[in-house]
Amino acid sequence: MSIKVLETERLLLRPFTPDDAEFILRLLNEPSFIRHIGDKDVRTTEQAVSYLLDGPIRSYVLHGHGLMRVEVRETGQPIGMCGLLRRKPDQDPDLGYALLPEAWGRGYASEAASAILEYGSRILGFPRILALVAPGNARSIQLLQKLGFMLAGSSPNQQGDESVSIYEWRAGW
Repeated sequence: MSIKVLETERLLLRPFTPDDAEFILRLLNEPSFIRHIGDKDVRTTEQAVSYLLDGPIRSYVLHGHGLMRVEVRETGQPIGMCGLLRRKPDQDPDLGYALLPEAWGRGYASEAASAILEYGSRILGFPRILALVAPGNARSIQLLQKLGFMLAGSSPNQQGDESVSIYEWRAGW
């Protein structure tokens, strides 16, 4: 299945390729990524290629969507990733995003996430999209609320050591 490239006023969101390994290596090892999302234990370019093949690229094949590379349209500079994840086949997709610290505070996360929500609801037909966030991640919680997400509950995180807040967004809210 071909994954659509999304364009916003300032950003381009496109599917990852193995050629994005150096960028993904840097993003996954940012202290903020490790603190708020988790340590993916990706320390080499080869591991980054495997992460891309087994994660986003595999998701494109299995689900027709996944995390996408976010880049500044004007320069082509990669600044993060954003997309829909499918953690369990019977669960609603959830919005995932991460930006390099130098891209924070410019509205890029909101712009990318808005494009993904529109794509997920209008093109892929998802009436409900979730977002998982650590309760102490105030910046992400603020962004989710700005996008129209509402707190729906909590769940143990994948490591089982603390809970994550579950937010939900519905088309037409």
